[in-house]
Amino acid sequence: MSADIEVQKAMRARLVANTAVTTLVPATSILDRNETPNPRPSIIMGETQEVDAGTSLKRTHTRIYHTLHIWTREVSLAGVKTIAGAIRQSMRSRLALAAPYHCGDLKISTTRFMRDPDGESSHGVVTVEVLVSEDL
Repeated sequence: MSADIEVQKAMRARLVANTAVTTLVPATSILDRNETPNPRPSIIMGETQEVDAGTSLKRTHTRIYHTLHIWTREVSLAGVKTIAGAIRQSMRSRLALAAPYHCGDLKISTTRFMRDPDGESSHGVVTVEVLVSEDL
């Protein structure tokens, strides 16, 4: 079992259960995949990094940085910014994780917005930072 996988499952469950998010992006387009083209609009569960939080000699605290990629078909960035705002609102409380993991903290640490070179798509990247503790 991995804290990273548990965070990813809990984040996706939170996103698909949030009507503010699914009004903008259908739950069937909130995906964990590496395939193109992605549906437009979509939220793709992206890259992750696990870093020892350094708060315990038992090494039971991990910071997980998880990226969410937002894709829309539009020439402006308004749609991806609106979806990023809905994601931010949905991530305002701690995630419920399966034992032996506990979510100690959760925040949106960065958001970036860019125009895709295809001239038709906009892309947003939201980084969610989660502090996870593990019961030994």
